[in-house]
Amino acid sequence: MNNYLEQVIDLAKKKNIEAEVYYLASQDTPIEFANNRLKSLETKAVEGIALRVIADGKLGFASASDLTRLDDLVEAAIATAAISDPVEFDFASNVQLSSEASDYQLPSTEKLVNIGEELIAKVHEYNPDILVDTSFNLGATQVQLATTTNTYAQQSDQGISASLSGNLVRGEDFLQAYAFEVTREKEPDYNGLVTDLVGKYQNAEHNATISSGTYPVLFTPLAAAMAIGRLFKTILSGQAVVQKASPLIEKLGSKVFDERLTLTEDPTFGVSACQFDDEGTPTQKKLLVENGIVKQFYWDRRWAARGGTTSTGNGFRGGLSRPGPSLVNLCMSSGNSSLAELIAGMEEGIIVDQVLGAGQSNQLAGEFSVNLDLGYKVEQGKIVGRVKNTMVAGNIFEAFNDLVDLSDRAYWVGGSSYLPYILFAGLGVASRE
Repeated sequence: MNNYLEQVIDLAKKKNIEAEVYYLASQDTPIEFANNRLKSLETKAVEGIALRVIADGKLGFASASDLTRLDDLVEAAIATAAISDPVEFDFASNVQLSSEASDYQLPSTEKLVNIGEELIAKVHEYNPDILVDTSFNLGATQVQLATTTNTYAQQSDQGISASLSGNLVRGEDFLQAYAFEVTREKEPDYNGLVTDLVGKYQNAEHNATISSGTYPVLFTPLAAAMAIGRLFKTILSGQAVVQKASPLIEKLGSKVFDERLTLTEDPTFGVSACQFDDEGTPTQKKLLVENGIVKQFYWDRRWAARGGTTSTGNGFRGGLSRPGPSLVNLCMSSGNSSLAELIAGMEEGIIVDQVLGAGQSNQLAGEFSVNLDLGYKVEQGKIVGRVKNTMVAGNIFEAFNDLVDLSDRAYWVGGSSYLPYILFAGLGVASRE
C-alpha cells in the first residue's frame, strides 16, 4: 500500500469512521497528426484520490489531486456525509488482490511518429486526395484501493490506442471514415488499420440509393457496439432494473431473444481485463443472456443493495468519480456464417458501418434508431456503393427474433465490446433522396 493510502486509512480509523480509498495514477502521451501533418505531441500525468466514508451511518464523498492536504480530504468527505442520506451498503471487506507488474515497454514516441507518417503515405497510395488524421495514445495506469475493513487491491497496466481516419471531399460530397484499435501490452496492427480504412473508401467509391421500406440490415461490429451493444448494456444494468427503466425487469429466466443470442461479460480477457472493480469487489465471468434466455443483471454495491442482491463486481469509475454500474466488456457469441456468406445472401439491403452518435432509443420499449454516418447498399449479394441520408430503426426484441445469422468470428471494438457481424432479416429503413 502506498503512503497516501496508509495516511488516509489511519486518519479514518482515528476518527472512528469507515473509509474506502481509491488511488489513481496515470500517464498519457497523445501523438496526433491532422490533415497529413504532425499536430501535437505531449505527455500528461494525473494522480489523485477518491474517498468515500461512512460516518454516523451516512455516505460521504470527496476527491483531490492535491495529495499534500489529506486531512482536508477526509474532513471534506465527512462534511458531505452529514448532509447525505443513510448508506445502504458496506465497503468491501477482507479482499486481498494484486496483479503482477508487467515488464512490457511501450514503444517510443519517435517510433510512433514514424509509423504515423508511414500510415498516411499508405493511405495516399490508394488516394492522395484524402486528408488523413492519425493519432496514438500511450497510457500507463496504476490503481490501488484500500478500506478500513481489511481490503487492499492493486493493478497496473499499459496500453496503446491507435486511430486512423480520412476526410475526402468530392464536390459537395463529404466522406469521413475511420478505423481504430486499442491494445494492452502489445502494439496495434497498424497495417490492419490501413486495410480497414481503405476498404471503407473502396466500398464507398460509388453512390447508391435505396427506397424507404423494410430490408435485411447487416451491422458491422463497430455499428453494433454503438447502436445495439450500448442498449444491451443499459437494459441489463441493475440500476435500470431498480429505476424500472429496463424492459427486462420481469423477464429474468424467460426466453425473449433468438436462441443463437448469448451475451457474457468476461473480465479474464481483453484490454480491460481486471481482477476487481473500482470498489474492491472481485470480478467474475457472468452469463447475461444464454441462448436467448435472460439469466442475470450486473450490479455495483449501491444499486445491488437497493435491489436486494449483491454486487457482481461491476462498480467502476470515470477517473476520480463515484463508482457506478458498468461492464468490463460485452461479449456476444459468434454464429455460423462467414462475412462473405452473410453479404452473399442479401438480395437487397444495407450494411451499417458507422453511425452518428449513439442513436435514439425508447429503452422501455426496446426500440432503437440510428442515422448512418457510413453505410453501403447491397444488391444481389454484392456491395454496390454508399448510401447517404439514411436511418435504420427497429425493436431489439423483434430484431433478435428475426435474426438471419451472426458471423462466425467476433471482433474487438475498442476494449469494451467483442461482437460479430449481425444480420437481421428485416429492419425499417428511411431514406431521404
